[in-house]
Amino acid sequence: MDLSNTEKQRIKTQFGEWAIVTGASSGIGLELATQLASAGFNLILNARNEERLLKVAQQLQSHKIEIKSVVADLSDKDGVEKIIQSTQGLKVGLLINNAGYGTSGLFVDASLDSEINMLRVNCEAVLALTHYFAQQFKEQGRGGIIFLSSLVAFQGVPYAANYAASKAYIQSFSEALAVELKAFGVDVLAAAPGPVQSGFGQRANMKMDNAMAADRLGVPILRALGKQSKVVPGLLSKVLTYALRTVPRFIKVKIMEKVMSGFTQHQR
Repeated sequence: MDLSNTEKQRIKTQFGEWAIVTGASSGIGLELATQLASAGFNLILNARNEERLLKVAQQLQSHKIEIKSVVADLSDKDGVEKIIQSTQGLKVGLLINNAGYGTSGLFVDASLDSEINMLRVNCEAVLALTHYFAQQFKEQGRGGIIFLSSLVAFQGVPYAANYAASKAYIQSFSEALAVELKAFGVDVLAAAPGPVQSGFGQRANMKMDNAMAADRLGVPILRALGKQSKVVPGLLSKVLTYALRTVPRFIKVKIMEKVMSGFTQHQR
């Protein structure tokens, strides 16, 4: 699935010249970077794995764009600073907060260090990058910020309690900023997909059955940017959202318990 020429022109005109994509070496981050490259954006790409990131940068060079690769772990404050420093003197118009990972299983049995580290990547790094670039976008009178939320953001999720809570933070944060930043010409979008085929499942120790292909999600996310503040990309995600829209929250939690127990092989 590719962006139409009309959409490429729209987003490049509205948000160019440079875009930042965190977690760009795989999954949705890679797909968004690929679509933006095809639209002519110059890119600042971030990931932890240097080999994979450089391979992605080489592949995207075919679009005749400028690319800066920032190898950094966003659980480290120095990693956030490396991204910020890489943008000095550049006209950045788009920030995509994609980097993140999950944990699963019984929270009481989890490693506290691992759970805190996840919050640093999923929440603290997003907060720091958003604060810095929102100021830049406000000053220049235009810009866009995309947050990667999730279907798990809208209720508690047993067996992924802290991960779901981190995405609830992202969803709430983005909804508020969409209102606050609108007056300054800055568009904010929260994308809330369901399970996606990427390295996420392996790192989270989840069996990701019926996961969506990442290459089906980039286009609907970018199409929504500048037009709405929330998008649920993918047919499966839309079906689940519609089916649960009138269900009381406590029942949603029970449903998610069943769903997540299948992903993580945990039973009551």
